Amino acid sequence: MPPPKKSASSNFAAVLGTDESRVKETALALSRELAPADAGDFGVDIIDGAADNAEHCERIVRATMDALQTLPFFGGGKLVWLKNANFLADTQVGKTIAAIEGAESILDYVEKQLPPEVKFLLSATAVDKRRAAYKRIQKLADLRVFDRPDTSKTGWEDEVMPLVQRRARDMGITFDGDALDMFVQLAGEDTRQLDSELEKIGLYLGQAKRVTVEDVRAIVPLSRAGIIFEVGNAIGKRDLRRALELLRTLIYQGQNPVGILLGAIVPRVRSLLLAADIVASHPKLPRGNYQGFVGALDRLPADQTAHLPKKKDGSGINGYPLFLALDEARRFTMIELRDALRACLDANLKLVTTALDSQLVLERLLIGMLGAKSKRRAA
Repeated sequence: MPPPKKSASSNFAAVLGTDESRVKETALALSRELAPADAGDFGVDIIDGAADNAEHCERIVRATMDALQTLPFFGGGKLVWLKNANFLADTQVGKTIAAIEGAESILDYVEKQLPPEVKFLLSATAVDKRRAAYKRIQKLADLRVFDRPDTSKTGWEDEVMPLVQRRARDMGITFDGDALDMFVQLAGEDTRQLDSELEKIGLYLGQAKRVTVEDVRAIVPLSRAGIIFEVGNAIGKRDLRRALELLRTLIYQGQNPVGILLGAIVPRVRSLLLAADIVASHPKLPRGNYQGFVGALDRLPADQTAHLPKKKDGSGINGYPLFLALDEARRFTMIELRDALRACLDANLKLVTTALDSQLVLERLLIGMLGAKSKRRAA
């Protein structure tokens, strides 16, 4: 995460984002840092910002304004913390005049009249970034943003892994080889869930705090992201029954069918096709270990790897999905994989432009890719 932006108003800080655990954790630590020393209860005003309706929102705004305008009783400094504000979001409450005008009135006061001895802290886990209020907060506040990665987009794991490594290190836990990647894939992107699974692994391991792939499989249950990961594994193994079971689980959970297609099916089919192409073009590439494989890829001429997926920071080729797909690609012919990618495009068009049953569209796609007829052709 980039460092917090320095503010125009040095006594205004904001902690926002969809990662509820990290927002609350950071806001609490920041409140302790900003609270005046030895002021006790008189030096901190905390206002619960969770509004149930427009009238409740008006009361929260009035309480916040009163707190900001009330100077410390015994001199010195003061902290006002508007905590867990929910009226900045794109919700029924957030769309009310009370919410929109209330947020603007607070920001007007903070920008133009906030006394230097009063510090203002705002925390919220749901914010509509299209609103003028958010753009003003970006300009005015010492802003920290903690958003959960979008697991439907390729490379989301790269954002989560450093966080897991830091939190695991604090617990004295280290991961073997591919165990970290598997842990992230199965546990997902939610920090609270990640912390819970790390604690369970720590208890399971006892004194031996090095985590193996087998430990992860034994302890970590499937999150939504984990199910998506397992859908990809089932496709790579040509396990039609398992793929259909996992698909039905995601549909039952209410997951978006287009998200399932683009987040679970298309990335694995693309990786399989790219892996098959790499093997055909460079049969001498080492396949025995990940580091050797990625190192060999990085040494290839740029024009031969320009089509391969890159890491999110642009520092090199994102080789892990390709490495996973190397052996799996042998279960398919190149023609089958090209046909599968075209079938994914056709399924996407059907999902977004027709009234066909979405589960049926995705089931037919998986059957076409992994069914017995295709297996005979691949043999």
